[in-house]
Amino acid sequence: MADHVNNSFYKGPVRLRGDHIPASTTDQRLLDTGGSADWVHTDPWRVLRIQAEFVEGFGQLAELGPAVSVFGSARTSPDDPLYEAARELAARLCRAGYAVVTGGGPGAMEAANRGAHECGGVSVGLGIELPHEQGLNEFVDIGINFRYFFVRKTMFVKYSQGFVVMPGGFGTLDELFEALTLAQTGKVTTFPIVLFGTEYWGGLIDWIRDTMLADGKISPADLDLIHVTDDVEDAVAWFVARD
Repeated sequence: MADHVNNSFYKGPVRLRGDHIPASTTDQRLLDTGGSADWVHTDPWRVLRIQAEFVEGFGQLAELGPAVSVFGSARTSPDDPLYEAARELAARLCRAGYAVVTGGGPGAMEAANRGAHECGGVSVGLGIELPHEQGLNEFVDIGINFRYFFVRKTMFVKYSQGFVVMPGGFGTLDELFEALTLAQTGKVTTFPIVLFGTEYWGGLIDWIRDTMLADGKISPADLDLIHVTDDVEDAVAWFVARD
C-alpha cells in the first residue's frame, strides 16, 4: 500500500520510502509466471527453509526421551583407545536409559553411535551439510541432515540432558563453549558437561582457571560446570546422579 502524501510504501510490517519503494506489489510478483526465479535464493525464502528444518527436527525428536550428546573428533581412528572409550561410554549410557546423540559423522561420533546401536538403544545422528560431505555413519538409527549449524545446535541442546565431550577440534570446541555459555547464563538448567580425557583437556582447564578466572573474566562457580575424567563409569555416573 502506498501513501502518496508521505511518499511511503508499506510492505507488510516494513515501511519503505523514496527509491526503496518497489515498482510492483508482492502479489504481482507472485502471479507473474514470467518472472525471475532469483527469489528462491533470497533471505525471506531462506527463512522458510530454516523454519522447515526446525519443524523437521522438532517433529522427529519430540519423543526421543532422555538423551546425552557425545561430541568428538571425526579423525579418531577405530584403533585409537578413545574410539573404544566412546563406544563403551555410549553403551553404558544406553543401559542407563539414555538415547545417544552425535553429529552423525565418523571417528568418535561413529564410535558413540555404534555403542548405542549395538546395545539396542536409540542412536541418533544430526548431520550437517559441508563442502566435503561426510554423510551419516552406518550406526545411526535416526538421522537428520541439516543445512544450518544454528538449527542443528538447537537440537543438540533442546533434546539432550547434557554433553560428553571427547577430544576433538574446532567443531568440538564450538559445541563445548556454546553449552558452557548457555549453562553459565541460565539459558539451560541442570546441564552436566563432561570432558573425557584429562591429558587432552588439562591445558584448557589450566588456562580457564589460571587466566580467565584469575583475571576475573569468569566466577569460581563457573568451573563447577565442567567435570573432567578418564573413567567411562564416572562419566556416566555424572548424568545418572542428576536424574
